[in-house]
Amino acid sequence: MTKQKTILYIAMSLDGYIAREDGSVDWLEAVEGDGDNGYGAFYEGVGSLIMGRATYDICLQLSEQWMYAGKPCYVYSRTPRPSGELVEFTSESPDRLTERLQQTSQGHIWLMGGGEIVRMFLERDLIDEMQLAIIPTVLGRGIPLFPVDTKTSGFRLDETEKHGDIVIITYTRP
Repeated sequence: MTKQKTILYIAMSLDGYIAREDGSVDWLEAVEGDGDNGYGAFYEGVGSLIMGRATYDICLQLSEQWMYAGKPCYVYSRTPRPSGELVEFTSESPDRLTERLQQTSQGHIWLMGGGEIVRMFLERDLIDEMQLAIIPTVLGRGIPLFPVDTKTSGFRLDETEKHGDIVIITYTRP
């Protein structure tokens, strides 16, 4: 079986924030894109998702129905919670979870964020690819994609795509 890639696929402001300080992402709707900005093609290749609890809470606010039904979703939480039919709450080490999903996922592993989850995975060199959608908005403050003291990591530029005013930059780990 082919090893599934762990892909960080996320939008960020020009100044590197993924959300406002309160976690809101309303600023994402103000940008002029092009269709679904390539999201549909990306999501088609996804077999499972990993996110932090704060990202999960934001996802719940964005839609009345769970947006990722039908794909295994793992939510990191420091507080033990019962897993349900839609998500599995976990505190499993990123190494173990990634290793398990590389064997069982029916597609790539989508690392959704937030910043602390990104930091955990970068510290362990578990991110194979980053697809960063750069939104032409300066927030001035907010939740950074890469929190202070994130491990220095090098990636190689593979591709750039333009979707309206959005640029998607794809980097891979050398």
